[in-house]
This record gives sequence, C-alpha cells and structure tokens, in this order.
Amino acid sequence: MKKMHLFRLSLLTALMAMTTSLSAEITLPNIISDNMVLQQGKELPFWGKADAGDKVTVTVGDKSASATADDSGKWSLKVPAISEFGPVDVTVSARKDKLKINNVIVGNNWICGGQSNMEWPVVRSNNPEEEIANAKYPEIRMFKAPHIVAAEPQDNVEGEWVVCSPETIASHSAVGYFFGRELLKQTGQPVGLIESNWGGTPAESWTSMDKLTSIEELQPILDRWNGIIAQHDSIMQKYNAQVEEWKVKVAEAKAAGKDEPRKPGLGYNANHPHRAASLYNGMIAPLVPFAIQGAIWYQGESNASRAYQYRTLFPAMITNWREKWGQGDFPFYFVQLANFRKVEEEPVESDWAELREAQSMTLSLPNSGQAVIIDIGEADDIHPRNKQDVGYRLAQIALHDVFGKSDVVYSGPTYKSMEVEGNKIRLQFDHIGGGLVAQGEELKGFAIAGEDKKFYWADAKIEGDSIVVSADEVSVPVAVRYAWANNPICNLYNKAGLPASPFRTDTWTGVTANNK
Repeated sequence: MKKMHLFRLSLLTALMAMTTSLSAEITLPNIISDNMVLQQGKELPFWGKADAGDKVTVTVGDKSASATADDSGKWSLKVPAISEFGPVDVTVSARKDKLKINNVIVGNNWICGGQSNMEWPVVRSNNPEEEIANAKYPEIRMFKAPHIVAAEPQDNVEGEWVVCSPETIASHSAVGYFFGRELLKQTGQPVGLIESNWGGTPAESWTSMDKLTSIEELQPILDRWNGIIAQHDSIMQKYNAQVEEWKVKVAEAKAAGKDEPRKPGLGYNANHPHRAASLYNGMIAPLVPFAIQGAIWYQGESNASRAYQYRTLFPAMITNWREKWGQGDFPFYFVQLANFRKVEEEPVESDWAELREAQSMTLSLPNSGQAVIIDIGEADDIHPRNKQDVGYRLAQIALHDVFGKSDVVYSGPTYKSMEVEGNKIRLQFDHIGGGLVAQGEELKGFAIAGEDKKFYWADAKIEGDSIVVSADEVSVPVAVRYAWANNPICNLYNKAGLPASPFRTDTWTGVTANNK
C-alpha cells in the first residue's frame, strides 16, 4: 500500500509539473489578450514565446498562420486580413498547449498618444456624471499603457483591454473616448483605443533613439541628454559612497543605543520621462507591430519653447512610428494647441503661436490631419475641460479621410495665399466649408505690418471667399497675421462651424508689437 501511495504521489507530482509546463508554454504580450480589438482589413501580427522549435499556429475565425519558435523561444507571424467586423474566435496553439483569447472583436484600432490633454480622463471633462452614465458602448474597447521609462526598447507593457461601460470609462482618455464614440456612432464599426500618453512630456521622449540620431538638426537634444547621463553617473558614484558612510553610522548608532541617522537622499534621476526615446522604449515599442488603423495625438505644450526644432522633430516622430509599425503611412491626426494664458492688448510674438505653426507645417506629411481648437481653450487652465469638441473634430477628419464620408467638413479655413492691393491685402483660403463667416459683428484677430515689421490690429472684412485686411497706420502692407498669440481673440470660421487655423504670411523672427 505504501508503495502504491508513493507511486500515486509521484504520478500526481508529474502530472502537476506537466500541467504547469503546458500552461506556461505559450506566452503573449499584454496587448494580445481578452477583450481586444483586432484591426479589420489588415494583416494581423501576433507574437510571443513558446518552447524553442515548437510550431505555433494562430487562428482568427477561418484564417490562420503558423511560425516556428526560434532558439530563444520567440515567434511571430501574420494572420491574413479579416474583412468582416464583429466578434471573432481566436486561438493560439502549440505542440502541448492551446490558448483561447476571449471576447475578441474586429474593428478599428487607434493609438491615443501625447501628454496630459490626451491623458485627461472622462471623469474630469465637461459633464462627467452624464458622460459616464451614458458610456454603454461594448463595441468600444480600451487598453491603457502604464507610465514606463526605459533605456532600451521593451517587448511588453503592462495593461489589459477593458470593455467600455459606466463602470470602466471614468479613468480613460476623454479625447480618445469622444473620438471613438463619434466614429462608432457614424460607422457602426467597433473601435479600439490604445492609450499611451504621459502628462508634461516632450515629443523626443516618444521618438526612437535610432531616429533621433539619424537627424542632424536634433543632435542638440541628444547632446543635452548625454550630458545629463554623464552627470548622473558622477552623482551616483558620490551617492553610493554616501550610502556606505550612512551604513557605518547606522551600525554605530545601534551600538550606542541612539536613533538611526536619516538615509541620504538621491534627489536626482536620469531615468526621467523627458529623456530622449525613454517613452518610445517603454510605452510604444511594446505595442509594435499590433495592427492599427491610425493614431491621434495631443501634445506640444512641452515643446513650445522650441517651436522651430519641433518643425523637424514632430514629423520625424510621426515618420518614425510609421516606419516601426510597417503598415505604410497610416493616418495620424493631431490637435493644435488651444488658446491659453492672458490676452495681449497689442500684437506680440508668441512661442505658442510658433508651435501651432510648426504643427500646421506637419500637414505636409501624407495622411495627416489637424484639429484646430483655438476657440475652446481656457486662459487660466492648460487643461480645458471641453474634450467633447476635441474628440468630435478629430473624428470628422477620420470620417472624411478613412471612412470616405466626402460630405463631412473636417477643417476650418486655412490660409492659402495673399495679394497686395494698394494699402490692403487680400487673403485667400482653403476649406471654406460653404463660406467664410465671423462669429460676432466684425472680424477680430488680424494684424498687419509694413516693411518696418511693426504689426497693428487690422480692419478685416469678408468679401466673398476672401478677406481684405488693412490698417490706417500701414500704407504699404507686406504681411498679415491671424490669431498670432498665446490666447488670441479671434472669430473667423466657415459655415460648417469650424474655426480658422492661426497663420502668418511672413517668416520674420524677433518681431515686436507696434510702439503705441
């Protein structure tokens, strides 16, 4: 009996070990998990780990693909595109193991990136109680990447897919949610919102190191951080020496029956979210190459003091993401900076205006779009609560460009050209959306200057599809600016209700206001 008992015990132990081995054989990154959205109409990358040499097969509906795990156990494959929207069965199988991924739906995935205004949650937007109570959209799914700083690209990030409901939506991106909700309502197609954002972070943190090092104009960013890292190494050496001295003092204090001395504080950390490439490594690289429809982006405040550099950095970041994903020039839609800070009485220079200009210049990239929100900011709050209109305006771009709704007006007026007519300048615009209108009795926000580069507030009038600008102080005008301030008073719209984008016709630097 004793031998039989030992045999059964040994058999049970072996079975338990086998079960553990089976359950641990296939591992997947967190982005590939229950409740996820799979991108419709594109090849579907899957990747993970298994036993070295094992054949891994992924089946999505009636489509499947296989790959062999390499010597380190890593494998990757692409399942052929799925054309139908809606629920789908997904399994991942290997020699000993088979995983079922539950509650998967085929739809459109969007990366929701940027800094605090993208991170800003639904619970802190306008009408939060009503918005949360009405968030009953099981065909919207959200994945939120936690804040991670990394010196090297990571292959996984914590997080889980959740189904949109009043119980889950409060802490998720308000801009992302209102964008996704509008798309779902207008198309009926499920939406995945992959949130990877961090308040107060610059664009270089979200760009890979190999991209940054490949562009000469961005070398000052790397020089700065190389200096900080060298400083960090020196500080760490001194800190470690202080800790060793502290340990000796602690032992002496214990022996003397005295209170322990306070441990020295480091007060410094080179692993900062502003460090070049640090957030790309920790929060974007683990998502690549999960199939997506595109990205929405709300950032720029942290780069406003370096607007001319942003002209290179921002399009480099977008191009970088597209190159890493390998899905071509996927749609990338961004939010122009809102109006913020005090209202100036006279025309002035503005770093925020220069940053908005850099953002607008990025529209030269294919499949890019910009939501202008110069009319819904708050002077005293860098986080305006009206995220509903931000998400709505981003969605109009996607509805027009991605979903083929040609009747959707997705942009306010944008500057096209100018012509001097005596003591006046005539401005032409694209995206007039049925016609130019002023919200108010008269147009505001225009300034005009002559060769002396002194700007004066201008008299501006709509004449058909153009605007004529003049000022008594400027007899020979050469340049016009519109909404060129941190917080401009401006009111040019098109008849579709979208605001004109700030612009200038000059390229001057160091210009001052008039000397009134």
